[in-house]
This record gives sequence, structure tokens and C-alpha cells, in this order.
Amino acid sequence: MTRIEIGQISGIGRSMFVVCLVAGAIVTAGTHHPAGIIAGALLGLYLMFALKVVQQWEKVAVLRLGRYVGLRGPGLFHIVPIVETLSPYVDQRVRVANVSAESTLTRDTVPVNVDAIVFWMVWNAEKSILEVENFIEAINMSAQTALRESIGRHELAQMITERETLGRELQRILDEKTNPWGITVQSVEIRDVKIPQGLEDAMSRQAQAERERQARIILGQAEKEISNSFVQAAAAYAENPVALHLRAMNMLYEAIKEKGSMVIVPSSAVETMGLGGTLATASLGGAKAQ
Repeated sequence: MTRIEIGQISGIGRSMFVVCLVAGAIVTAGTHHPAGIIAGALLGLYLMFALKVVQQWEKVAVLRLGRYVGLRGPGLFHIVPIVETLSPYVDQRVRVANVSAESTLTRDTVPVNVDAIVFWMVWNAEKSILEVENFIEAINMSAQTALRESIGRHELAQMITERETLGRELQRILDEKTNPWGITVQSVEIRDVKIPQGLEDAMSRQAQAERERQARIILGQAEKEISNSFVQAAAAYAENPVALHLRAMNMLYEAIKEKGSMVIVPSSAVETMGLGGTLATASLGGAKAQ
């Protein structure tokens, strides 16, 4: 908030009042005449209201009989009480404004609550004092209005996934509006976008269904690739029966090489592929291993 400094007494002003009052009291004690303390009090009162101090990050405008005469600060300066007055002190540091838009409809008619942070600063204290009555309130109201307008121009998906773009758009709109006031908007950050709970649940179910659809598509693609591999293998085995027999023997070997395993093979397969001798050999080998 701006601080109204008109008539504010500075610390050095109070100190000078005390010094003048003490000096007047000393003079009165030495001369035994009240003029010393009266003069010291009057001078102290004048200095107390005439001496002002502005902080390093502040500026203040001096008005002489209501007319602007210039800026003062930072540091110590002097005014003529009653004749000259001060405007509100202007803080030129970077400041933060929190703005929010509640239940604002997006372009696709979805009510959302949006919270944003506006970083701004006064670059020309003279304009901010003379061009706008209360620039802090003006910044807050302008930011809130611009946020609502921007929400209405974007769809919900854009607001959720393109927050940086929305922030840059708001920064540009606000900067164009506030530059004539001597204020610049450095950046706008979208802090949060809230949607109704029912819509959030529906979007969650939609995302889950989409993931399941993708999983089924991937599984179907895998089945297609496997079937193509089987077709190619069948064509190769049809042209070379010996390769098929060797593959069958390898499968049997893999099945019976583990200790204690038992494999039941149809007799037709044994006769067709001539596996009788092979199985006997494998059995004898297993018996010797024990």
C-alpha cells in the first residue's frame, strides 16, 4: 500500500526539535529570560516538519500551493511547512500483486478458478503520481479484468498446458495499459487453474480410457507381428522338414534337461520325426548323470 507522507514527522526532525528545545532551555537558564526556550521551541517545530527523509527505493513529489515542483529523494531534503506538501511516497522496487478470477468461463464454456501473480514496478514516479489517483488499485483491477478476458479467449486444454503463453499474453496487455502511468509489468505467472470436481473426475476417466485404448492397440500390433513371424517360420519349415525336426528336438531337449522333468510326447510325433533313439539317448544320459 502507498504511505501518505503528508505532514509525517521524520526521525531527524524529532531529533532537531529536541536539540533546539534543549538549546533554548540552556539559553533561558543562562539569561533568565523565556525568549530562549520560546525561540528554540519554534525553531524545533519548524525543523521537525520541514526536514524529510526518503528511503533509497522511494520517490516523493513536492507540491507548492498545490502545484507540482519536482521529485525529491532518496535521502534528506527540506520543505516549507504549510506552503509545500508531499504526495504519497512511491516505492520503486519490484512488487507483487495477487489476482484471481473465480468461476470464469473458458472459450469452451468450462467454469474455472485461476490464480495469477503479477510482477510490476514503477519506472517513472512522476507519471505514477500525476497520471493516476491510486496506481496500486489500478494495477490490481486491470490485472483482474485482463485475466478474465484472457480466460474467455482460451480453451481449457490451452490454459492447462500453455500457462507460459497465457502469462506472456497477460503481461503484454497489462504493460500496454500501464506504461502511460509510468508503470511496467515485468511478468505474469499463472499459479493455479482449478476446475470443478465433477469435470476433473470425467477427465480422469477419459485419460484412463485413452491409456487402455493405447494398450490394446499396442497389444494388437504385437500379436500381428508375432503372427507374421509364425507365418514366415511356417513357410521356412514347409520348405525344409529337417529344420522342423531339429527345432522339435531342440524343444524336447530344453524341456527334459531340467532334473526331474517329464515330457509326454504323442507317439505319432515320435514316429514322424524319428525321435525314439534321441529320447532313449537323452534318458540314458540323465540316468548316468544321477
